[in-house]
Amino acid sequence: MDGWVDEGFGAVADTFAENFSLFPELGAAVTVYFDGRKVVELWDGEAAPARQWGRETVVPVFSCAKGLVSLVVHLLAQDGRLSLDAPIGSYWPGFVAGGKEAITCRMVLGHRAGIPVLDKTLTFDEIAAWTPVVEAIEQQKPLWEPGTSYEYHGHVFGFVLGEVVRRITGQLPGAYFRSVVGDPLGLRAWIGLPASELGTLARLTAAEGRPAMPGPEHLLTRIVTMNGALVFPGLAVPHGWNDPALLGMELPGAGAVASATGLAGLYAAAVTGIEGGPRLLSEETVSDAVREVSSGQGFLGFDAGARWGSGFLLDSASFRPLLGPRSFGNDGAGGQFAFGDDEHGIGFAYVTNRMIGHGDPRANRLITAVRNTLT
Repeated sequence: MDGWVDEGFGAVADTFAENFSLFPELGAAVTVYFDGRKVVELWDGEAAPARQWGRETVVPVFSCAKGLVSLVVHLLAQDGRLSLDAPIGSYWPGFVAGGKEAITCRMVLGHRAGIPVLDKTLTFDEIAAWTPVVEAIEQQKPLWEPGTSYEYHGHVFGFVLGEVVRRITGQLPGAYFRSVVGDPLGLRAWIGLPASELGTLARLTAAEGRPAMPGPEHLLTRIVTMNGALVFPGLAVPHGWNDPALLGMELPGAGAVASATGLAGLYAAAVTGIEGGPRLLSEETVSDAVREVSSGQGFLGFDAGARWGSGFLLDSASFRPLLGPRSFGNDGAGGQFAFGDDEHGIGFAYVTNRMIGHGDPRANRLITAVRNTLT
């Protein structure tokens, strides 16, 4: 194990080491900020064949991308450039066709907009081109009356909110994130990995025994694969989640690549500022983000115990126990997780290249160690 841990946070280091003996870890990293100061930065294992994990290593973090997109959406709202409760058509007139006149950004952030998947099947190249996805969203009719139910909006989440960001700022969401947050703070987190960073990229590997996805026509499979254009949990090139072509494009619902320190720094900057820098999200903005929008049984009939605020997972005893009512974050397929909490002054992230299925306890064990340290 490499890196360091501040006095008082040794339990996090112990738990991180234990994860490698208890689970089929390959490579992983964990970082914790406390009151804007980095107190844990640890990594271990193999990033790729014949290459060890290092401080600069980044890895695909899947739907942790939603945290990056949600952060910039809340920043635009905080600055008065966007209202989360105004119709999206106010910013994107073509969006309203097909019964979408009342859909707001808050509905998308809370997975309540009724458009978790598109009827149109797009090719990989069309998804990478952005505009064909936007046109398909404009043509889409909601699966339910917007606001009356919820279901995970997968990739559509990022494209809808990303197009709103583009309409307001003139930049795609990944580029806008870098210009206002990532580059100024030096965070190793991207939606659209630069080719110059490919040498630091960890290679994903799936653990044996991962449950299979439902058939291709099942709504859940269509949501996470964009009707089969993006394989999941497929990792092979082309078009799998180790493919530089996929990781290099703007895929804002699930296409982020980051280090643990990049993600933890993002949430620390949001709730406290890092290393004396400004706090990005005001107390009022965080209060708005952590107000529950969706929970319970969704459109597919499942209740996994998750609670959603505006763009973020919230503390949930049965799904993801965090630190309390001010905790908010996002997870990513295979085990990635990051969150912030302004009451406790915490920014946290765990990333891994060994993908384990639903119920994976590795991040939860580390969060428990943080919680126990603070009490």
